[in-house]
Amino acid sequence: MPAKAGLWGGRTAEERHAERRQRLVDAATEIWVDSGWAAVTMRGVCARTSLNDRYFYEHFSDRDDLLCTVWDGARDDLIADLMTIFTEDPGRYPLETLAKGIALVVERITTDPGWAQILFGRHLGCAVLEERRAAVLHQTTDILVAVAHPHLAPDADEIGLRMDAFVGIGGFVELISAWQAGLIDVDAQGVIDHCSRLGATLGAAYLVAD
Repeated sequence: MPAKAGLWGGRTAEERHAERRQRLVDAATEIWVDSGWAAVTMRGVCARTSLNDRYFYEHFSDRDDLLCTVWDGARDDLIADLMTIFTEDPGRYPLETLAKGIALVVERITTDPGWAQILFGRHLGCAVLEERRAAVLHQTTDILVAVAHPHLAPDADEIGLRMDAFVGIGGFVELISAWQAGLIDVDAQGVIDHCSRLGATLGAAYLVAD
C-alpha cells in the first residue's frame, strides 16, 4: 500500500520537523549536563544527533539560541512547579507556602542534578544566560511578593519586603550553587530547614501573625 500523501515513515513533515528540533535540544542538554554549557557547540550537537548543520539552522539562529532554549525549558519547569504550589491554596499562610516551594526545589535538585546544573550553574562568559539568570530572580521575587500580599500587615513596608525577597531568593540560589559544588556539608533536609527558617525570619516583619 503506498504511503499517504504528505507522510514519510508514517510521520508528517511537521512531526519530523518537531522531532529533529527535540533531538537537537536533547543533545545539547546531555552535553551541558556532562561537560557544562561552554561545551555545547553546533558541531557537537549535530554529531551527537547525526544531523547536518542545515537542520540545526532550521531551528536555531546560533548556539546562543539553542542554549537559551535549553535554559528556558528548565526555567519553565521551575516556574510551573512553583505556581502550582503557590496557587493551590490561596488562604494558606505564605510562610508555609514558601517552605513548600523551598522543599520542592531542593528535592528536585536531589533527583535531577542535571536540571539544577543548567538552571543554577554558573554561566560566566555567556551574556544571554547571565541575563536570563538575573531575570528569573526578578520573576520569582514578583511571585513571592504576590503570594505574601494578601497577608501583609497594614503598615508593612512593601519596598522593604521586595528587597528582602530579592536578597532571600538570590542568597538561596547562591547557597544551592555552593551546596551542589560540595562546599557545604549538609543533607537536603538541612538545606530545606535552614532556608525555611531564614525565610520565616525575613517574612515575619511584614506579615500579619498566623
